Amino acid sequence: MEPVWSLSRHPLTRVAYGLDGLSQWLARHAGRRLTILVDAAVADGEAEARVRERAAWADRDTERTVLAGPGDLASVSCLAQEVADREFVVAIGGGSLLDQAKLAVLLGSDPAVGDRLTVRQRSGLVLLSADSAPRVPLVAVPTTVGTGSELSGAVCLATPEGKRLVLGNGLQPEVAVYDAAATRTLPAELLAEGTLEVLFRLAGMYAGDHRELPTEDAFAETLLRRLVRLGDEVAAARAAGTTTGDALRLEIAKLSGLSHQPWLNLGRDPCACKGWYLANELSTALGVRKMTAAAALLPPLWRRITRPDPRWGSAARLERLWRAVSAARTVPGPADDPASGIDALLDDWGIRRALHAPPERVAEVARATVRAWGQGLPTLGALTLADVHEVMAEAVGAPALATR
Repeated sequence: MEPVWSLSRHPLTRVAYGLDGLSQWLARHAGRRLTILVDAAVADGEAEARVRERAAWADRDTERTVLAGPGDLASVSCLAQEVADREFVVAIGGGSLLDQAKLAVLLGSDPAVGDRLTVRQRSGLVLLSADSAPRVPLVAVPTTVGTGSELSGAVCLATPEGKRLVLGNGLQPEVAVYDAAATRTLPAELLAEGTLEVLFRLAGMYAGDHRELPTEDAFAETLLRRLVRLGDEVAAARAAGTTTGDALRLEIAKLSGLSHQPWLNLGRDPCACKGWYLANELSTALGVRKMTAAAALLPPLWRRITRPDPRWGSAARLERLWRAVSAARTVPGPADDPASGIDALLDDWGIRRALHAPPERVAEVARATVRAWGQGLPTLGALTLADVHEVMAEAVGAPALATR
């Protein structure tokens, strides 16, 4: 029998569109004090003010902690002690803030999570026990789009060895709230990058797995067609110098969350999106945003899929997907060559992807990537150091050194 994605007793995250849903949820729960964890970038902003208003309506007191930076195990452990005995936690911020809040709430509820996080291992993937569950209800209010952290059972954690991917169903928030006010201050450039992040995730899972899954494939194709039309709308607004509307940002946020739904990937290889692991390591090593690294990697990565090289993914599936996506765009572009097509899309959307690194540094990053995600681990599968190094070298425009 094929394995299913989740047999956890932890329920899936409930979704509310608009912060009025927070008022209703609070009214149905006991407890007097609501703890707000807010990203320093949006502290004292409209989203926090609206959360406080809803808490007051539900006759709840509030206290807050302002967080800055990506956080590491030490800072998350301190936060876990702070929230361990709280009645409610509402996290307001981007993916990094939500990741910290999710991990802190779970760590404060189950000390065994800390033991798992400190086990010495080379793998970049950390799997938590299915029995780990949060005691404190967490509500996630995303102020960015793309990561979908508000609906996922995953977090990225900075460690001395690099950024690690931590997976556990207990990491899913109890409630996710999508409110247009929360993303009003999001720069158009980051909105475009967030839209690309959803495309990167959906296309990577779809093309990275060779299996034909008619229902799941149809879901993914529909989401991607809708996504690229919205991405073209963002690009048009940027070109015209106008602001993006609330409805547009909310639609992109919905798709970001939907891209994490388990029914979308039932039966797929959970490690199908090979590009994610490369982008994770390259962005961390070069100190750039993950979508800058992903955008640089996509054309060379897709060129290898269409050669074809089945270790990276399915050429037939990628070509079929790209024809469907290209037909849905409002801007004409190459439809028969996915690599040329994604290159044109990145230009149309104004996604920055110029990376620079000396050849020796690229070789070093490639070795770190294979150490954390390859060499027998399922995440990179049969891909070798030479394979990873070649793609990274092309992404940064550096000559490929001999690797071993």
